[in-house]
Amino acid sequence: MIGRDLAVEGAIQNADIVEVWGSVRGAVLADHLVIHPGGMVTGRIDTGGADVNGLLDGRVRVRNLISIGPSGAVRGNVRYGRLSLAMGGDLAAEVRNVPPELGGDFEVVVKRGQSVAVTSADLHATDAEDGAAALTYAVSNVARGFLALVAAPRKAIIQFTQADIEAGRVLFVHDGSGLDPAGFDVVVADSQGATTGAPRRVSVAVLE
Repeated sequence: MIGRDLAVEGAIQNADIVEVWGSVRGAVLADHLVIHPGGMVTGRIDTGGADVNGLLDGRVRVRNLISIGPSGAVRGNVRYGRLSLAMGGDLAAEVRNVPPELGGDFEVVVKRGQSVAVTSADLHATDAEDGAAALTYAVSNVARGFLALVAAPRKAIIQFTQADIEAGRVLFVHDGSGLDPAGFDVVVADSQGATTGAPRRVSVAVLE
């Protein structure tokens, strides 16, 4: 807690909840940030959620919901998962949706000339705002096979969703060419067009 008459300069790191009535200049890394009326936080902020009823200014990343109340003002460069702006709140920042995140072990194993389901353990995408059906994979640089859906296992695809993976509908189909490693690249986009960035390689080991 930063009291009304307290001014902090420096870094607050690995905090659970930071509540500010006074002022903080520097860096804040916390699970949740609450700025009360009259409070001020400026600098580099990375938090899971934020309730703003004072001033927030700087390079801000809020992974889930940033809620700007009637007395709140937000400036600077803001990346967010979800945004709520009350009547009277002031948002004068460059804002961008937080892009989805890509995880998994990025490894698939298939028998030569056969197919295997791509599972969430191999590859999964998450996003603060969108569900699985709105997270779309774009496929490129496929080697020694192709991606397909269970309903049409001979038809190559270049797009599928996280919902398809979770339902077990996505296959990697090996072309039978040998035991050399196969693979493909993926990028995931959310409903607002934010992406996971540079293509990520998924390696496919081929067994006899």
